[in-house]
Amino acid sequence: MDTTPVTARCLGKFYFTDGDTLERCYKDSLSGFDEWEQRDHAKDWVLLEENIGEHLGIDETSLQDDLFTFLSNKEGHCKQGTLVAAVRGTKAEDVLDILLKIPEEKRLKVKEVTADLSESMAAIVHKAFPNAILTLDCFHIMRRCLDAIEELRLRFKREAQAELRRLELEHRKRLKRNAAQRRRYRKKNKHKKVKGKRRGRKPGRRNEKFRPPVLSNGDTKVELLTRCKYALTQTPDKWSERQKERMKLLFELYPKLKEAYDIINRLRAVFRSSTLKKETAKAKFQAWYKEVCQCTLREIKAARDTIKSREDEILNYFLDRSTNAASESLNSKIKGFRAQLRGVSDLPFFMFRLCKIFG
Repeated sequence: MDTTPVTARCLGKFYFTDGDTLERCYKDSLSGFDEWEQRDHAKDWVLLEENIGEHLGIDETSLQDDLFTFLSNKEGHCKQGTLVAAVRGTKAEDVLDILLKIPEEKRLKVKEVTADLSESMAAIVHKAFPNAILTLDCFHIMRRCLDAIEELRLRFKREAQAELRRLELEHRKRLKRNAAQRRRYRKKNKHKKVKGKRRGRKPGRRNEKFRPPVLSNGDTKVELLTRCKYALTQTPDKWSERQKERMKLLFELYPKLKEAYDIINRLRAVFRSSTLKKETAKAKFQAWYKEVCQCTLREIKAARDTIKSREDEILNYFLDRSTNAASESLNSKIKGFRAQLRGVSDLPFFMFRLCKIFG
């Protein structure tokens, strides 16, 4: 339990003993939690300055209905020696109060810190680690661009739903109008006797079900816009045959969605290039900005403005191809451990276990 994020109940099943009793014995006697020097303030922050390294990652995660900022050492590879600090909250002032407790000579040795697009994280890095370069995670950049495509898809979906409601309303009005015509005809000709079959089209039923128009692949427009969500986040080489057929129909009906998808794919190709340096990548970004200027999609232009405002920190990715994957992996392990415990009921002891496992 000191080295692996496993619960006492899980060990209890393995050793045929009561898990609650094992956890109580571990907490009170075996773990050394009572003598832990950071126990008093563990619910607000923990600091393991000996784990600091040259390459760090910073990210936030949720614990006990509150966000915690985690600073991790990439050289720990999500094992012991990874966790550097955990602070309640994401405000720059609160986190800096704790990180500035690390001796200055150790903080000056940090060469690079990776983070997401959060402004508070950038302020923390620039103040606490003045000699480090800040690299914004390219996956968060692409997620911001894909969010723009998602906004566009949802806009078209709302329009398709409104059109579907209009067609259904017209269908109901037509049924009512036909029913009224039949009533007037029967009232006018109630004394006439009709022999054989009546001429003309068979009258429709008053409760005839509305059937929306269907495309060639069997989807309605709303279904098409719903089922293309995942495919829009992938490159065309990863589409299945069914997805290719669906995306072909989608781009024929909504050329603006195809335009946005192609623009985002060109930016993805820049990040995937293994030969680009920071200077050449900057030229590629400038060409991409000009391409976005020619389109009329406000969602894509908003994503471009976000990238343009943090361009230098994004371009730092092309120095060493550094990402924030290590911090995201640590967050994933912490969330998995929290899920095993069915939530965090004793926050100081949970932080103690995190320091034992990842500290």
